[in-house]
Amino acid sequence: MNLSLEGIRHAYGDKRVLDDVSVTVRPGEVACLLGPSGCGKTTLLRIAAGLEVAAGGRVVIGGRLVADAAAGLHLPPEARRVGLMFQDYALFPHLTIFDNVAFGVTDRSPATRARLHEALDRMGLEGYARSYPHVLSGGQQQRCALIRALAPEPDILLLDEPFSNLDVTLRADVRDQALALLKERRVTTLVVTHDPQEAMAIADKLWILYEGRVVQSGTPEEIYAHPRHASIARLFGPMNAVGGVVRDGAVVTPLGAFAAAGLDEGASAEVLIRPEGMRLAAVEGEGAHAEVIAAHLLGCVTRLRLAVAGVVEPLDALVPGVTHPRPGESVRVGVDPDLAFVFVGDARAA
Repeated sequence: MNLSLEGIRHAYGDKRVLDDVSVTVRPGEVACLLGPSGCGKTTLLRIAAGLEVAAGGRVVIGGRLVADAAAGLHLPPEARRVGLMFQDYALFPHLTIFDNVAFGVTDRSPATRARLHEALDRMGLEGYARSYPHVLSGGQQQRCALIRALAPEPDILLLDEPFSNLDVTLRADVRDQALALLKERRVTTLVVTHDPQEAMAIADKLWILYEGRVVQSGTPEEIYAHPRHASIARLFGPMNAVGGVVRDGAVVTPLGAFAAAGLDEGASAEVLIRPEGMRLAAVEGEGAHAEVIAAHLLGCVTRLRLAVAGVVEPLDALVPGVTHPRPGESVRVGVDPDLAFVFVGDARAA
């Protein structure tokens, strides 16, 4: 079952929060809306669910028109066959775990009850079926809320920051379990998140929202490797910014030259480099000279803080291994061109 949001516009008073946004999620696909706080992600999800009435645009679920602002059509959530899960889980404290999961399921036949018990067992919760939510950990409550959202067998599942209340280690485990369940059930899913690592881990397709507009869409790999704007590149973590001038189709910087096809000769440009794209030169004389300001072991990688002549701000490098140069030592560094992105002007202000 597909979900299409077409030309969605919305505002709160004079503040426009969505401006002609279109998103399509294909059957069985897990798609993510990613962007900074206040960019309109949750509002778009609420419009898809029927919890908000859009000022403009249409919502189509499985080929059925469920909202059309121009025609004044707005079907309520219960008529859209959507499952909803929000970050606070909202479990009912007076109901058992089984009754929480079964809430909203009208068919209480033996076959349906068996299906729900099977789902609880799959997520490691069958032993708590007769218990109450207060005995569950945060991760267990999250899994219970997910099963409840899936219990009525919705056509579309909408998740708003579903893993944000969990600690980092637990979040990854629960997220993997949830993703496996969604893929097994082939549920068309739209997830709102502000966490780029989470989006990369679960999404078949990403939609990047910025100030109420879609600024880029594609697979996680496409967007990570080919960000269209500096702000998109920065969504995926800290960046090193190095300025330069375009000469003969390349930006010339203290770290070397970077291809800049299409930019005007003599134009100022900024190169954004991911820390993992910084390389310690293996051959004497290669790369640019740098001085190590600080070195911190982070497990399987070491974070180096480097001073490079001609670069205003110190640069960060994430290099593999547990052995590393000491502060004050001189090294030579290069850059992986696949992890360096050229933008016109000052990308630090983008």
